[in-house]
Amino acid sequence: MEESKQNIVHKTVKTGISFGSALAMVISYTTWHSVGWAIFHGLLSWVYAIYFVVKY
Repeated sequence: MEESKQNIVHKTVKTGISFGSALAMVISYTTWHSVGWAIFHGLLSWVYAIYFVVKY
Protein backbone atom coordinates (compact mmCIF):
# COMPACT_ATOMS: atom_id res chain seq x y z
CA MET A 1 0.00 0.00 0.00
CA GLU A 2 2.77 2.45 0.95
CA GLU A 3 4.70 1.75 -2.28
CA SER A 4 1.58 2.55 -4.33
CA LYS A 5 1.25 5.97 -2.65
CA GLN A 6 4.91 6.77 -3.33
CA ASN A 7 4.48 5.83 -6.98
CA ILE A 8 1.48 8.16 -7.36
CA VAL A 9 3.32 11.05 -5.70
CA HIS A 10 6.38 10.49 -7.90
CA LYS A 11 4.27 10.57 -11.09
CA THR A 12 2.41 13.68 -9.93
CA VAL A 13 5.60 15.58 -9.14
CA LYS A 14 7.16 14.61 -12.45
CA THR A 15 4.08 15.76 -14.39
CA GLY A 16 3.84 18.97 -12.39
CA ILE A 17 7.42 19.90 -13.15
CA SER A 18 6.95 19.25 -16.87
CA PHE A 19 3.77 21.32 -16.99
CA GLY A 20 5.42 24.17 -15.06
CA SER A 21 8.31 24.30 -17.51
CA ALA A 22 5.99 24.29 -20.51
CA LEU A 23 3.81 26.99 -18.98
CA ALA A 24 6.80 29.20 -18.20
CA MET A 25 8.16 28.77 -21.72
CA VAL A 26 4.85 29.66 -23.37
CA ILE A 27 4.35 32.72 -21.16
CA SER A 28 7.92 33.84 -21.79
CA TYR A 29 7.78 33.38 -25.55
CA THR A 30 4.46 35.19 -25.94
CA THR A 31 5.70 38.04 -23.77
CA TRP A 32 9.29 38.50 -25.01
CA HIS A 33 9.22 36.75 -28.46
CA SER A 34 12.61 35.18 -27.75
CA VAL A 35 13.51 31.51 -27.81
CA GLY A 36 16.53 32.11 -25.58
CA TRP A 37 14.46 33.72 -22.84
CA ALA A 38 11.84 30.99 -23.21
CA ILE A 39 14.46 28.29 -22.59
CA PHE A 40 15.88 30.19 -19.61
CA HIS A 41 12.45 30.72 -18.09
CA GLY A 42 11.57 27.08 -18.77
CA LEU A 43 14.51 26.09 -16.61
CA LEU A 44 13.14 28.34 -13.85
CA SER A 45 9.76 26.64 -14.31
CA TRP A 46 7.16 27.50 -11.67
CA VAL A 47 9.31 30.31 -10.26
CA TYR A 48 8.87 32.32 -13.45
CA ALA A 49 5.20 31.38 -13.86
CA ILE A 50 4.39 32.59 -10.34
CA TYR A 51 6.52 35.72 -10.82
CA PHE A 52 4.62 36.52 -14.02
CA VAL A 53 1.22 36.14 -12.31
CA VAL A 54 2.27 38.37 -9.39
CA LYS A 55 4.00 41.00 -11.54
CA TYR A 56 1.40 41.29 -14.32
